Amino acid sequence: QVALVESGGGSVQAGGSLRLSCAASGYTYSSGYMGWFRQAPGKEREGVAVISILNDNTYYSDSVKGRFTISQDNGVNMVYLQMNSLNAEDTAIYYCTAAPNPKNWGSRMLYESEWTYWGQGTQVTVSS
Repeated sequence: QVALVESGGGSVQAGGSLRLSCAASGYTYSSGYMGWFRQAPGKEREGVAVISILNDNTYYSDSVKGRFTISQDNGVNMVYLQMNSLNAEDTAIYYCTAAPNPKNWGSRMLYESEWTYWGQGTQVTVSS
């Protein structure tokens, strides 16, 4: 059974940083992509960062580019999202997601339909 478990969310003041973690289990974590999405109150879920497990290539949404960094440790099946220079617009539930057999790259991977497995989410609150 596939499981993605996020951790590291919390409350932080604007300008601060947080590091989210995602532990993946239950499937062959050797290829495909891992990603992070977020959903703010009253808004649709949006993709923010993607990483290729095989070659560490990354892709970011314009809203987080230059501030967030996605990384992985495939030796322990972990994915991370380092979030710097946080602002109130980053307040959301953050979800870890996995696509074991992706067919696209780039901006296509910011769509929910491209992903197969989802975690339960972790809340990030940024106060101004």
